[in-house]
Amino acid sequence: MSNGEGEGEEEGASAGDDGVVAGDDWGVAGDDRGGSGDSILVSVDDEGIATITLNRPDKLNALNTRVRQHLMEVVDDLAADARVKVAILHGAGEKAFVAGADVSEFAARTPGEQREVYDRRRVYDAVAGFPKPILCAVHGWCLGGGSELALACDVRIACPTARFGQAEIRLGLIPGAGGTQRLARLVGPGQALRIALSGDTIDAAEAHRIGLVEVLAEEEGGHLEAAGKLAGRMARWSPVALRLAKRSVRAAMEVPLSAGLELERELFLAAFASEDGQEGVRAFVEKRRAEFRGR
Repeated sequence: MSNGEGEGEEEGASAGDDGVVAGDDWGVAGDDRGGSGDSILVSVDDEGIATITLNRPDKLNALNTRVRQHLMEVVDDLAADARVKVAILHGAGEKAFVAGADVSEFAARTPGEQREVYDRRRVYDAVAGFPKPILCAVHGWCLGGGSELALACDVRIACPTARFGQAEIRLGLIPGAGGTQRLARLVGPGQALRIALSGDTIDAAEAHRIGLVEVLAEEEGGHLEAAGKLAGRMARWSPVALRLAKRSVRAAMEVPLSAGLELERELFLAAFASEDGQEGVRAFVEKRRAEFRGR
């Protein structure tokens, strides 16, 4: 794997010891022939915070078909779990959040087979459509499909040494799971074009400067702690209000302002009519802490 020093390195592509295509800083050459049962770990704490761990550190948490399918099932289960208020997604190991896709997997497909795969429901859309807040805690490499997975989340928290990139251009490809669309909406078309067309990686400070990362952890390895603190602040509030606020903000990226304002009005009225909304107003007037029940 490239050491990440500098941008646009011109090394030749070859499979390194860690499985990453050296010089490309992206993708994994070699599939996972084991089951996916332990490829994702899930826990839910007493605050209602779910932690989702991508657990393929030996493959830099690369996304193959099994992992994507398993993650989609996990996301669906957590969406239906009334205990869960907020979710945190992160990668195991020391080197990467997600180093990208399993290149060998789609290298074996014909164009027709690839289209068939892409016509199915995709994990990136499942994550983006998760009705509760989902935070992405990033360390190390966040490249290709990993970048797209982070973009599908609501808030990105990164270690100082994290690196981001969309290096599909180096393989004669483009991002195909939201990488161009979600990135442009987040950082603007100019920055999105710079990243997508150059194949360069950017460091966490640059990602934070352009708005790709919302929270920059103060210390190396502090991404999970920072994500946990933010998730804890969110989990204090009404699950109903969290869902409605997320839906309203997400709509701002997809609909005209007039339609967004109308949706916001309707969602406000829905929140006001909810049991949690009534409880919150009463608690404020009575100068006590509200007891939200998610109804």
